[in-house]
Amino acid sequence: MGERDAREWRDQQRQAVRAHADAEARRRAAEHAEAAELVAWFVAEATRRGLPTTRLVARGYDGRGRYRTGLTGWYVDRAESRAVDVAGRFHLLTVPGGLRALLFGVDPQPSPAPLVVGAGGRDGESIPLRTLLTRLLDDAT
Repeated sequence: MGERDAREWRDQQRQAVRAHADAEARRRAAEHAEAAELVAWFVAEATRRGLPTTRLVARGYDGRGRYRTGLTGWYVDRAESRAVDVAGRFHLLTVPGGLRALLFGVDPQPSPAPLVVGAGGRDGESIPLRTLLTRLLDDAT
């Protein structure tokens, strides 16, 4: 293989990698947009049905500590590690914790909602976000 051929091959590989990364980014953005619509629908429906909200609490990464947040909303899983606040933002409620968090509380930042909750997790259990949110609404009625 000549030097020119090797250079062309490397350029083709770079372009293929770039195209793959761009396609993956577009797929992820579309997934997050669809999930955001689901969350917005859930908040509107929960509000319409009068589903009671609760003060959301975060847990430490080790699972032992519980820390106050300034958030109000609905837990969407039994473990209470994921929630939707009244403003329609999705939150993962696991935080580093520690003494400062215990004294002053924590401020978990919103994160993009996944279409499938638990996908890629070690336990192999995953569930569509739509199913979780619908189940939460159905259980309240």
